[in-house]
Amino acid sequence: MAYSKNSPAGKAVDGILNDLPSLLAVAVVDVTSGMALASHSNSPSLNPETAAAYNTEVVKQKQKAMSALKLTGEKIEDILITLSNQLHLIKLNAAGNKFIYLAVNARETNLAIAREVVRAHADEIN
Repeated sequence: MAYSKNSPAGKAVDGILNDLPSLLAVAVVDVTSGMALASHSNSPSLNPETAAAYNTEVVKQKQKAMSALKLTGEKIEDILITLSNQLHLIKLNAAGNKFIYLAVNARETNLAIAREVVRAHADEIN
């Protein structure tokens, strides 16, 4: 997906690409629609728009679980999914209406650095 570097979502994707150039994929996603507002992939086998749609369901199901558990006053900050060779990180913005999806190689990327990069750019998508 081509993205505009002038939009907040595009600026966030561009900033994350500059900070983590070896990432597998990144997308800024609207929680309501599941649509990627901006995305980029360095891996031909990883489509960030498809990941955006499915990860929107992950976020919505976690929100439902929190409601069922009556976890009032709590909000999702991030969701980490660890695979054999990849780390997938979902970081919600402060309003909870958008998130950044990031996929990186688990052996080549430090999780703390990836989390900090995504956290630093989450404010851009408010």
